[in-house]
Amino acid sequence: MTNTEAAEPEVLFEERGNIGLITLNRPRALNSLTENMCVEIKRQLDLWAVTPAVHAVVVVGAGDKAFCAGGDVVKVAKSYKAGTDEWRGFFHEEYRMNVAIDEFPKPYIALVDGITMGGGVGVSIPGDFWVATEKTLFAMPETGLGLFPDVGGGWFLPRLPGETGMYLALTGGRVKADDLYALGIASHVIASDKVDNVITALAAAEIKDNADAADVLAQFHNDPAPAKLAGNFDDIDDHFDGVTIEEIMSSLAADNGEWAQKQLSILNSKSPTSLKLTFAQLKRGGAMENFRDNMRMEFRAVCNVMKGNDFFEGVRAILIDKDNTPVWSPATLDDVKDSDIDAHFDNLGSQELAL
Repeated sequence: MTNTEAAEPEVLFEERGNIGLITLNRPRALNSLTENMCVEIKRQLDLWAVTPAVHAVVVVGAGDKAFCAGGDVVKVAKSYKAGTDEWRGFFHEEYRMNVAIDEFPKPYIALVDGITMGGGVGVSIPGDFWVATEKTLFAMPETGLGLFPDVGGGWFLPRLPGETGMYLALTGGRVKADDLYALGIASHVIASDKVDNVITALAAAEIKDNADAADVLAQFHNDPAPAKLAGNFDDIDDHFDGVTIEEIMSSLAADNGEWAQKQLSILNSKSPTSLKLTFAQLKRGGAMENFRDNMRMEFRAVCNVMKGNDFFEGVRAILIDKDNTPVWSPATLDDVKDSDIDAHFDNLGSQELAL
């Protein structure tokens, strides 16, 4: 890496015409989030919220591969193992940023061009408009990392049509623009080569509210092809509506169809603790009244996840050694106690998420 690259800011802020433009600026790292980026984004949003010249905020990712591939979980895992408190600071500041996006008083528009996973979903989906392109690849893959779909997953996933949120959360399924639009995750779909044109049009527009922003985005929107996932919507609703994760697994096991057996195989590869925790997270989040409460819940859960084995084993197997053979502990759903899952949601006292 050259000195110039090393000195490049991790996130860029610019007032362009009537908008504030945020550029996630770590293209070599697929724009993965750091604690500093989260702090800076929240600080800038607080400023732009009271800046009359800024009518709306637009967020994009640098480079041509990713909007944001997630948070830097390898660094998080190393911090915990080293006994430092950086890991807690990262999640704390990331979740505060998620809340700031959700509560931002002006239109917040994410132009999601490229890979978008985990933390990248958190820097985009709490906003008002989520704009996909033909290059968008979305996933919440946390159950394969010994984690759970955080950054607001407990809020938005249960509110997707039918049981699609539970399906995406448990399997980590990857979806593109056609499915994202059908599910209502993507508000608009535009061509990747029109992203700069959209920014220019938004910067030139008088945007008083979401309706004005929607009018600009509509000029560039093209309906995508029919959703590939649509052919399995009934299967998803039939199998993923269980009252327990075990019931979901049993339902899939009883279906000899290719699709059901594939999903069963996928779930069997995931952390049993993460599956149970994710199931509980979505049930609790689906019953909550506001995004803030959901983020408090998720902060409690992530702090307790760090006390276990599977997050570190998932990071090792998937991201460090890359052998893709994690050894989960406990190894089966039967070995994961419901009381242990419930304990993940206990109040943290003086270490609660500070909002």
